Amino acid sequence: MQYRQFGKLDWRVSALGFGLMRLPRLPRSKSGIDEVEALRMVRHAVDEGVNYLDTAYMYHGGQSETFLAKVLKDGYRRKVRIADKMPTWLARTPADFDTLFDEQLKKVEVNYFDFYLLHSLNRGGWKKCLELGVLEWAERMKKAGKIHYFGFSFHDSFSAFKKIVDDYEGWDFCQIQYNYMDVLNQAGTRGLKYASKRGMGVIVMEPLLGGKLAKLPLVVRAEIKNAPVKRKPADWALQWVWDQPEVSLVLSGMTKMNQVEENLVSADHSGVGSLTKEEKAFIGKVRETFKGLQPIPCTSCQYCVPCPNGVFIPDNFSIFNRGAMMNDWAGANFIYTHHIPVKARASACIDCNECEAKCPQRIPISEWMPYMDRVLTKKETYDRRMSPKG
Repeated sequence: MQYRQFGKLDWRVSALGFGLMRLPRLPRSKSGIDEVEALRMVRHAVDEGVNYLDTAYMYHGGQSETFLAKVLKDGYRRKVRIADKMPTWLARTPADFDTLFDEQLKKVEVNYFDFYLLHSLNRGGWKKCLELGVLEWAERMKKAGKIHYFGFSFHDSFSAFKKIVDDYEGWDFCQIQYNYMDVLNQAGTRGLKYASKRGMGVIVMEPLLGGKLAKLPLVVRAEIKNAPVKRKPADWALQWVWDQPEVSLVLSGMTKMNQVEENLVSADHSGVGSLTKEEKAFIGKVRETFKGLQPIPCTSCQYCVPCPNGVFIPDNFSIFNRGAMMNDWAGANFIYTHHIPVKARASACIDCNECEAKCPQRIPISEWMPYMDRVLTKKETYDRRMSPKG
C-alpha cells in the first residue's frame, strides 16, 4: 500500500480508503448489508494496508454505522482511523447537532471520531449550518475530544466551495467529488488546489463517477483499446486522481471482493507524477470523446445571461448534457430539482428568444428549455432523435 500526506496532519493515510456506502446487499433487500461478505471485504482491505474507513448516517438506510462497529471489533479499531458525517439537513435546532452526534457515537460504539464531516454541504446548507451555530458546536466537540479532525463533504459550485473554505479557519480537511470528467464540475481542479494551498487534506470521492468510468459507453471503450499503456478503465481513472499531489486520499465504495482486490493493486502502483505526458494526453482524449456525447453544443460562454426571466441557461444546459453524456438521468434529475431554484429552471423560460440572438453557437435555446424540463423532471424519457436540432 502507498501512503500519502494528509494536509497539515502529522499522519500518512493509505492512498485508498474504504467508503461504506456501496457494501454488498442481501438478496431482495434495498439497504440490508450482507455482513458476512462485507466484513470479509473490509477487513481484508485493512489487512492489506487501508487505514481510513468512511461511513455516514444515511448509508444503507442507517445500517452502515452499526456495521462499522462490527468491523472495528477484534483489534481492528487500532488499525484504522474512522470518519462519520453529520446529516445537516436533519438539524432544525442547535440541539439537534448533539442529538444526532450522540446517536452516531452509540451506533458505531466509539467515544470519538477521528474525522468528522458536515455532510454534503452546498451554499444553502452552509448558510443554515452557520445560523444554527455549527462551528461553535464543532469547537466544543473538538475541545471535548469527541472530534479529532473536522471537515466537510461538498456538492455545489466552486464559488460556494471557496466561500465555505474561507468562512472558517479551523477546517482540517474536505471531501470533494473529483475525477477526470469533473475537472470543471463542482469544486473541480480549482477547488482541489485551493483547499490544498490552505493546508487542508483533500479526500476524493466518486473517482469512478459512481462506476460510470469503469463501465464505459461503446465509443469511449473503443478509445481505451488504443491506450499507450494497457489498463482497465477503472485503473485509468484511479491513477489519474492519484497522479495529483494535492490529493490526500481516494475513497472507493466497493461492492464485490474482486473490486477490493483490483483497487488494492491499483493503489499499490499509484503515486504522484506517475503518469507520463503521453498518458495524460490520452486521458484528455477520452474526456473529449465523452464530451462528444453531449447533445447541446453549449460552451458556457455566458453570452446568453442574464436571462430577463432569471433562467440559469448555462447551468440547465450543463446538467442536461451531463445526464446525456453519462446516461445518468437520475443524477441529473437530483441536481436539477435540488440545486437549481424553481425560478431559475428551464421551466421558467417564457420563449422571448432574447438569448438566441446572443448565442455564438446558434442554439435554439427556447426550443431546448421545455424539452429539458420534461426530461429532467422525468415527464419524458430522453431520446436524442426527438430533441431540438437547431
